[in-house]
Amino acid sequence: MKKLAMIGCGGIGGYHLGHFLQFKDIELAGFCDLIISRAEEFVRRAGSGKAYVDYRKMLDEVQPDMVFVCIPPYAHGQIEFELIERGIPFFVEKPIAIDEDLARELNKRVTEKGLITAVGFQCRYDNINDAAFQFFKQEQVIVAQASRVGGVPGVEWWRNKAQSGGQLVEQTIHQLDILRYFLGEPEYVYSVAARGYISQKEWPGYFTDDLSTTLIVFKNGVQATMMTGCYALEGAAWDSKMTFGGRNARMDYVLCERVTVYGLTPEDAAPEVEGLVIKGDGALRRSDSEKGITTRSNVDFGLICDRTFIDAVLNGDGSKIRSPYGDAYKTVMFALACNKSMATGQPVKIEY
Repeated sequence: MKKLAMIGCGGIGGYHLGHFLQFKDIELAGFCDLIISRAEEFVRRAGSGKAYVDYRKMLDEVQPDMVFVCIPPYAHGQIEFELIERGIPFFVEKPIAIDEDLARELNKRVTEKGLITAVGFQCRYDNINDAAFQFFKQEQVIVAQASRVGGVPGVEWWRNKAQSGGQLVEQTIHQLDILRYFLGEPEYVYSVAARGYISQKEWPGYFTDDLSTTLIVFKNGVQATMMTGCYALEGAAWDSKMTFGGRNARMDYVLCERVTVYGLTPEDAAPEVEGLVIKGDGALRRSDSEKGITTRSNVDFGLICDRTFIDAVLNGDGSKIRSPYGDAYKTVMFALACNKSMATGQPVKIEY
């Protein structure tokens, strides 16, 4: 039986462990965390394995066949280099890095080694993507609008952009990844950020952007906007929603929840009216009876994401992994280009 080890036994690590406990064909052999009690708790939950504070010692003793790396954004680097050097397949949580040079070097070494890898962009495994891709086959999309508004996460490192990468890199990267997944490669970004709505009194140690707006130009000509914020108090947040528009139809995509396509049924036709709206130009307003065709998420896409990587290691074939390291590298460079644009006040060309 193949051995699985974990590095990082915090919140996101617990999310993955919950999946592993459902699998009967792997051995949960080692758990490592700088806080030994957290690793020990994972051992207790797993009913197997050994707790460590030194990941190199764990790798030496356990000799795992695969490793899940569930660490904060600022901690990436040496752990991955060690796994690459040892030739151990690994799954790593996003973002893979918050520094462009580090991301490039890690990607270079992963590619040279030819390792089976995966990154935690679990939204790619949602069943609603099948309906989304069908829409893209039928409709030429020319514009997209995306947003994500929530509050400040409770973990201390998140509040410092130097440690988290900021909201675009640490959280909204899921939306950026889905935009790439559907629309292909971005070419330019122009991002503007704002601070001052959240005070140090409210959140001590808070040094990151409250909100940002990004204009994205894709290589295929599609233009998109991405608005994201962490300023919202209870009741002020809204769905992580994207709208993709073509000339005949549009699609609302609510991340991890549902897809609704409008414009394909008679009920969705805009009415012909006189007055303020010129007759024949009904596209200026939606039909009041608009219903759309909705597909809802009905799978545990996070579990599927983990299982796909494990199966790839067991079978020696990574072809079914939807977000291998090399692809996730492009998404993080996309996000980091947005940060660079915020810092310089200039449009940034994305270079991989």
